[in-house]
Amino acid sequence: MIFAFVVETADSSSRPDSRGRLSPHLLGIAIIETPVALSSQPASPTSADRAAPSGKEASLYQFFAPGGVLSRTHPAYEFRRGQLQMAQAVEQALAEKRHLIVEAGTGTGKTLAYLMPVIRSGKRVIISTGTKNLQEQLFYKDVPFLEQALAGLRASGFRLSVCYMKGRNNYLCRKKLYELTDQPVSGLEEIEQYRAIAAWEKTTGTGDRAELAELPEASLLWHKLDARADACIGQKCSEWERCFITEMRRKAMESDIIIVNHHLFFADLAIKLQAEGAPDAGILPEAAAVIFDEAHELEDVAGNYFGISVSNLRMEELARDVENSLQHHRMMSAALSAALGSLRERSQFFFSLLPPGEGRFAFETRREFLEENGDEFVALNQALTRLAGELEGLPQKAEEVFAFVRRAQEIQVQLGFAMESEDRNTVFWIERRGGRFGSRGANKAGETSGRGRQNVFLQATPIDVGPILRECLWSKLECAVLTSATLAVGGGFEYIRQRLGMEHARESVLPSHFDYESQALLYVPPDLPDPRTPQFTAKASERIRRLLEITRGRAFVLFTSYAQMNDIYQRLLGEVEFPMLRQGDAPKTALLEEFRLTPNAVLFATSSFWQGVDVQGEQLSCVIIDRLPFAVPSDPVVAARVKAIDADGGNAFFQYQVPAAVITLKQGFGRLIRSLHDRGLLVLLDNRILKKQYGRVFVESLPNYKKTTEMRVVEGFFGAGE
Repeated sequence: MIFAFVVETADSSSRPDSRGRLSPHLLGIAIIETPVALSSQPASPTSADRAAPSGKEASLYQFFAPGGVLSRTHPAYEFRRGQLQMAQAVEQALAEKRHLIVEAGTGTGKTLAYLMPVIRSGKRVIISTGTKNLQEQLFYKDVPFLEQALAGLRASGFRLSVCYMKGRNNYLCRKKLYELTDQPVSGLEEIEQYRAIAAWEKTTGTGDRAELAELPEASLLWHKLDARADACIGQKCSEWERCFITEMRRKAMESDIIIVNHHLFFADLAIKLQAEGAPDAGILPEAAAVIFDEAHELEDVAGNYFGISVSNLRMEELARDVENSLQHHRMMSAALSAALGSLRERSQFFFSLLPPGEGRFAFETRREFLEENGDEFVALNQALTRLAGELEGLPQKAEEVFAFVRRAQEIQVQLGFAMESEDRNTVFWIERRGGRFGSRGANKAGETSGRGRQNVFLQATPIDVGPILRECLWSKLECAVLTSATLAVGGGFEYIRQRLGMEHARESVLPSHFDYESQALLYVPPDLPDPRTPQFTAKASERIRRLLEITRGRAFVLFTSYAQMNDIYQRLLGEVEFPMLRQGDAPKTALLEEFRLTPNAVLFATSSFWQGVDVQGEQLSCVIIDRLPFAVPSDPVVAARVKAIDADGGNAFFQYQVPAAVITLKQGFGRLIRSLHDRGLLVLLDNRILKKQYGRVFVESLPNYKKTTEMRVVEGFFGAGE
């Protein structure tokens, strides 16, 4: 059974429409129109190709090769054989309607390598990325560059539209803004923000909050005004024709290339699954192909969107939204007030009864829990039914009331699945984390201490997303291209194909443009204790201190746990003469900027800095990793996947845990060499890579770094080069 609800995401959640379908919630599109004319014929580097390109007859070889279009237009052009090979492989996949998996090492130039054949194909293509940074690079840098580079090759009459889609909560809802005019805005800060937003609304053409540079990132007022779908009433809205989302959706449907991120893509896919193929479901139009850049993230993202999440936070947000709307429309009654109070009370009590635990942990005692607390489960369901009934009974309803009824019903269905389903491909678990809703003001119960209040999430996640993707994505797509600098394990793609359910695909491993053997040295100390022993931390701290002396700081020190990071950071505080920065002491972007601007800085960080971070030049000359990055075995999703593979007769350690750790390690080490001129030291403090049988898989999967186990070689590497 697949529950494809989209819930509890940073961008908001989806709700069923009047036909019972989930409404798309991540619709925000910026449009750029790029006129381009190119041939779609397959490329091959023949002698004819080496002639000067002429109009639409230009081939990929003539674009990428020495003396070609790229060499004449790119200020830092270098011929990259892997880039041309990737472009030709993508073009062939598009032409033959085949899937393709391609690992393109750092420095290959993969964005241009897939953009060119996409443009030449003349087909509508969706490009899905793993990070906002890559989205912005494609939209603001790569596409405009190609537009300029291909200016001389245009033929009249062909226009290419490229759109960049962002989450709905990035955009202003005019209806909410106008309604807030009649409501009190609390605090001088919110009053000033309201005035700025109201003035901006009169001039903006997009409604994108990114235009409001002065608006704080954590603005509580913006949360009341954004265009998320919870309160959207669609065509019945008085501002429908002027709605920023309406206009952007129309333009998106006319686009040839649509740039999204994995979260938007799988949210949209989940909506369409829930709608069972209804033609008006979702927001992304039909496309001939999808390019998944940073495809190593797909399993985790897909798992999140094919699962469900029910929390006390969602209950409170529903109650708060209903209350605000009814008060605005002067429809609040004693019965509705009582229904809201009952929902809040029952929700708080039910979630407080869930088994105790920190962070993420499996909920393996659901049956026993219901035997003991079934009355409270029933009472919470009845509170949701009561609220929906009172809302349906209103004699005159504002349009958003229908949306509130659907939200209450959706939560009921999901709560029932989370507590009672016996689906064998689903792991049920609980997560506790800090909350936010109370910090937006007192709720009906008078609670104002939401910043310290813990939120509890009931989660249900597919154990194996492969069969789901095989049925609802790969079999439906004409062509899918999966690419990343880190997809292969031991030189092959068996792991990624198995985890994603992609049975038939062409495969290609392209070497990096960098000369890793001369640019990077990998040091593994053979004498440190096993990282799983108590003796490791003290010895590792001393070795890190010595390495930082040799590299003169200029390092990322990356950890697999916050506890280890904080322990070693404290041990080295005062022992290291260089500026020390630590994840959590400032926002990620601010830390990176400070690292770039601070000579000899050392940054201590965990998982979010292992990928998507780009610091070029001598400022980053060393990356130290504390241990092989195996996923936490007690994590409920990891544990369930391990159990399922072993139960099916496989070997989860070698089929799942080792390959996943290999890809993570490749991502972490990938922070160091970002250009042809970068040079530096890679350190893995975990010598199991030398001593264990599985260590060979890691070594064979890494680029061809120069390797050593001797500190004197490390000293010589820096002494000779600096």
